[in-house]
Amino acid sequence: MQENAPEGRKTGPASNPPRNRIGTWIVLTVLVLLLVAAAAIGYFGWTSTDTSVPISGYIAMAFGVIFSLAVGIGLMALLFYSSRAGYDEPAVLIQEPEDEHDDGGKQDLGKTP
Repeated sequence: MQENAPEGRKTGPASNPPRNRIGTWIVLTVLVLLLVAAAAIGYFGWTSTDTSVPISGYIAMAFGVIFSLAVGIGLMALLFYSSRAGYDEPAVLIQEPEDEHDDGGKQDLGKTP
């Protein structure tokens, strides 16, 4: 441990938390059950009627998928570009140089008294 560390805080190697906690398994089980339920509802909803989707419906669905992929890929590209270009750096306050006037902070705007 380091001597400069705050009291009660260890600075040694990071400890790995146990991965087999009951909460993790409960969350995973609930998520898998929700996925299975959504898939079952989708399957039964799709096959329960004899109506067919017209070709215009499939074309609209294809355009929706393509548009969604284009937006997602475009946003990810902008994210990587901004990260590599340095736009994600933290903001830095740039101090203005102090004026050498001794008139209470008022600047001379060229007016003569």
